[in-house]
Amino acid sequence: MQSLYEWDFNGREDKDLDPVTERNIKEFGSGLEEVDFIWDLVSGVKKNLKVIDEIIVKTAPEWPLEQINILDKNILRVGIYELLFGDKESVPPKVAINEAIELAKNFGGENSKKFVNGVLGTVFKGADEET
Repeated sequence: MQSLYEWDFNGREDKDLDPVTERNIKEFGSGLEEVDFIWDLVSGVKKNLKVIDEIIVKTAPEWPLEQINILDKNILRVGIYELLFGDKESVPPKVAINEAIELAKNFGGENSKKFVNGVLGTVFKGADEET
């Protein structure tokens, strides 16, 4: 989430995401034995960014994408990626939602937790109804 936030804050230049992620893993991920999960999330969000952002716009129509706080937007991107494109055995949908809510609660603004919970809950219900 931190790397996606930084990438988004700096204008989402494609070439910048990998070095940002690598630097953040080195700086903040010391002791991590497995970093494949980080790379899967980062590359998955980047690859599916257009679809994910369209889902955010559809799910939160009263909030234009450019008006959503950058942190909340990237928490949603990670959560939606995990809900719709991720390995559901590794990260079950309810775990993905809970993790996103915790990120919003710990790092977001006063209303981030409710906003993230509402959007991801709606996405989850919609995906659940489709399957």
